[in-house]
Amino acid sequence: MHPPKIVTFDVPARVSVDNKGFTRQVAAYRVTAFGLYMSRPMVGRASAHWMRSWLLPALGLAVTDFSWNPGHKRDQDLYLDVCAIERDGERWRLTDLYLDIVLRTGRDATVIDLDEFVAAVAGGLLEPRLAEHALRCSHATVDGLAAHGHDLDAWLADHGIVLSWEDGPPDVPSGRPTRRER
Repeated sequence: MHPPKIVTFDVPARVSVDNKGFTRQVAAYRVTAFGLYMSRPMVGRASAHWMRSWLLPALGLAVTDFSWNPGHKRDQDLYLDVCAIERDGERWRLTDLYLDIVLRTGRDATVIDLDEFVAAVAGGLLEPRLAEHALRCSHATVDGLAAHGHDLDAWLADHGIVLSWEDGPPDVPSGRPTRRER
């Protein structure tokens, strides 16, 4: 079992750095009152060529919209990482807490990677405080999405959060379609 993945988002340097030391250039960062938006190419990935993510510290989530390569499209609209997010000035630090949620807008939200979460807790890689945080965030997210017809935008609106998805790859129009546009 691997320790939690940690990613640092360095806004002034326009990079993200993972716990293995891989530095990735970021095309766009945007800081808001509720979080951090990041858009960057995915280099060397067979499945996807671009990712746009919102870090939402108050909800313990990173919400990601992938631009899939031909033949790799997945039956999902958004991928939500359950995480702990800290901010130190212009640098943000995300600690992935193993649990993820696959959202299919208007249909369902499925928590995945439970096996990794249990193994990390059992192996002492995830301290009890963070494990409890992960469970609270995942349950609140799934409950909130279900109460809003599995519509992320509707659920986030109750929290005063409006996401915009600009600065995507050059071959994809700016902005993710809403539920009504699908």
